[in-house]
Amino acid sequence: METITQTNRTILFAEINPERLNLLTLVGDVRGKSSLDDDKIKEINEELLVSSFEEFLEKFTPVVYSWCDAATGTIQYSLTKPENIPQNCITEIPLNESNDLLNMLTTLMSARDAQGVANADFQFSNILEMISPKKIMDDIRQVRREIQYTYSKYVELDEEDPKRLDLGDKLNYQFEQASQNYNNVLAMLPLAIEDIKTRLLLGDSEAGQGQSEFKAGLLSMGDDGELKILEMKQEESTQLAVVDDQVNTSLMETFREDYDALNDNPSDYVRDLVVRTFCPLNSTMESSIDRELEVRNYNSYLEFYKKSKDDFIKVVKPLMEKILGVKTFFDQYQVKERGMQPKLLITNLPLEMMVKASNLPRLITYLNTTNDKNEFDNTIWFGIVPDVELNQTEGGRLQRVRFAGNKREEKSGNNTMENVATLMNALQPYRITTFFSFCSGEESTFSYIATEGVNIYKEKCAPLMKKAYSEFAVPCIPNATIIPKDKSGLVLDKRMVMDEDGNVSLSAEKDDVMKMWLEGVYVGAAYEAAGIVAAWQCPEYLKQRFRNTSMEYPGVRFDVEANDNALLATTSMTKEISGFTNTIKNAINRTGFGFVFSSDNAQYKGRNVKNITVYKARNLLSNGNEFEPIYKTLVVTYIERMLRFYSGDFKQDKILTFFSNNPNSQKSRWDADRQYVNSILQDGDELDFSIDEKNGVCDVLVTFANTTKNLKVQLTRKAGNE
Repeated sequence: METITQTNRTILFAEINPERLNLLTLVGDVRGKSSLDDDKIKEINEELLVSSFEEFLEKFTPVVYSWCDAATGTIQYSLTKPENIPQNCITEIPLNESNDLLNMLTTLMSARDAQGVANADFQFSNILEMISPKKIMDDIRQVRREIQYTYSKYVELDEEDPKRLDLGDKLNYQFEQASQNYNNVLAMLPLAIEDIKTRLLLGDSEAGQGQSEFKAGLLSMGDDGELKILEMKQEESTQLAVVDDQVNTSLMETFREDYDALNDNPSDYVRDLVVRTFCPLNSTMESSIDRELEVRNYNSYLEFYKKSKDDFIKVVKPLMEKILGVKTFFDQYQVKERGMQPKLLITNLPLEMMVKASNLPRLITYLNTTNDKNEFDNTIWFGIVPDVELNQTEGGRLQRVRFAGNKREEKSGNNTMENVATLMNALQPYRITTFFSFCSGEESTFSYIATEGVNIYKEKCAPLMKKAYSEFAVPCIPNATIIPKDKSGLVLDKRMVMDEDGNVSLSAEKDDVMKMWLEGVYVGAAYEAAGIVAAWQCPEYLKQRFRNTSMEYPGVRFDVEANDNALLATTSMTKEISGFTNTIKNAINRTGFGFVFSSDNAQYKGRNVKNITVYKARNLLSNGNEFEPIYKTLVVTYIERMLRFYSGDFKQDKILTFFSNNPNSQKSRWDADRQYVNSILQDGDELDFSIDEKNGVCDVLVTFANTTKNLKVQLTRKAGNE
């Protein structure tokens, strides 16, 4: 692999953060240019190229913008930064690994992978609770313990002690993380909700039993030996403060100062809430609580939190699914020793914008630079287009809605098939195999295909068939289900009630249970397909799974459909259903449509395969009976690029050397290495050529088990031979 060192760089046609640079902006004006200089390619890579999920989050910093609407008394959210709202009124909510929703979803993916159980058997509710106020408070308590521990060690040391300075750096970071919520009232709401429960229910929130006003007391014995609990006076209780409380008192003052320093309009309530949250004093109790006001606040906070969280999820879910898609892409590359690590170049632009007639020249100029040179480090091999519209026909129109049903909302941001066709037409000369998947929802899941089959997808792809670019278009089905729609419910908490005697409890009424729904979370199959194909390009990946792997060749000829290859090169995703019926599988096998994932039960040498596998890996090029495996196109692309390199841009004499019977010729070396799972030529494959002297064309013929692909290249002739 000295010549072509990578065959898996992938380009994602999607927008992540509109405030960051995008490919069109970076390429700039290309009038009079056919390619870009090296510095420009380096700049594009620095801005848009990522090699891990962590680098992706760091480089693109996905974010949601929120602001308060005083007219409606609500919090509004947007993925684009509003331009007509004062900057100081906008709060940025970063979607990184500290975000409760993203953290919950990635934890859920890991938990499912660890358990290896189907959707029907997985307890989604246990993981969904992570975004409830109670679980958020549990996370805060862990942060609190770490801050208290670090601070206690910090104050013990002399001011000039180097170790104290190290602890100071650690405290600065911990305070910075904690302070991110000071100005975000919505982030403080879960803390306020749990704070009120703690003070009114005294930790008995789970049982929700009524509680009267609390008075601190001490257990003692009377003169006659009778057990008594004596009420403790406030001044006495303060004398019981332990040494740790002295540290806490200092820490409390530090938090107060920190809050005031970071807020132009500090709130006494929020300041006290921050202090109570991060450094509660066990021995110091509030002498009095306005219980009626606190109950009213609690219910108000809970309702506002639910409404805001509902609105937040509706706005953020499409972006969150893209983020999880990028994670899924990188998750497929599971190796002990890294080799040809997949890299993802993100255009950071909606496809609709990219394929405009005025913008396509910039994309073409970029691809001229990466894919039309004898330098292959930046060559793009694969593309990802998620969220292609499906436009299912709905049932008959209702004259009257009698019962509450699903609201048919037009999803924004979906890619039209016309835009996909325009893109494929532009990519075809650069031989970029492009994986596309349909918009997320129940109609593109394993469960849907298991009952309805694949015809709807085949019909939708008809405009992309029988075209010059058909062999580079790969429809991917089904999408991965992270949380099924019917299992996406989450109980936030219960409303609080107070009886006539002032006893407080959590309501037992069904209507007082505050519940929200995520309406299902999915990942486009294109991310998974591109990820697994990019992964098996790496010889290290294949070597870990197949003994007969050559480290000299990439995985362009790896046929996942052959033998038990699919059972060894599985995806990272856990099986979702018990499998497809034989009727559905027969329908898929008749034409071999699409890049199809399987959730069937399978074993390899007595070991259960718990992950989703690749069932078919086909593009949209058809011979009339069946669609073509993607490896055939990849092999021809690889041979074309190797031939271009070694023949000095298709010089006739060097082409003859390339195909000669000399043992050292490239063809002879491929012929001799047929025994590997990733051999460029395998049993039944043939490589031949013919030269049309008159028209200056070389026909390269690559035969795969009686199927021949013809690659035409224009010869470069010496001056005077034209």
